[in-house]
Amino acid sequence: MRSPPHVSASARAVLLLCVLLVVTACASARGRGDALQRVQYAYSAAIRWGDFEGAWNMVEPEYREKHPMTEVQLERYRQIQVSHYRDLSAQAGEDTAVREIDIGVINRHTMAERSLRYQEAWRYDADSRAWVLTSGLPDFWRGE
Repeated sequence: MRSPPHVSASARAVLLLCVLLVVTACASARGRGDALQRVQYAYSAAIRWGDFEGAWNMVEPEYREKHPMTEVQLERYRQIQVSHYRDLSAQAGEDTAVREIDIGVINRHTMAERSLRYQEAWRYDADSRAWVLTSGLPDFWRGE
């Protein structure tokens, strides 16, 4: 297909560049969205299966450095079992995402079950080209 005669070669080049930028941005956003879904699935699986050390590795390094996990805290996580992990809502932008989660928790010693809500906050780290959790692991004890 030929361009109309009144469109200059430089205008066509600018138009083509704009189209390429839009396509690239869409592909990049789609790729980040897919990566976010993959990491959120892996994180929720780690929580559901009680792999809190694995889930801890998905927390952003700055958070882990400021809030180091002690052996006592890790032992508390070993005393519970997650019975359900349900997404209630999700919002995602280009570099951030938030998910509201309903988690069922069973105390292994008392076999008492309760449910709590937890909000995950995610950030895309351009340096590592990966999504990281910025909110830390769920606090199943809320100050107890």
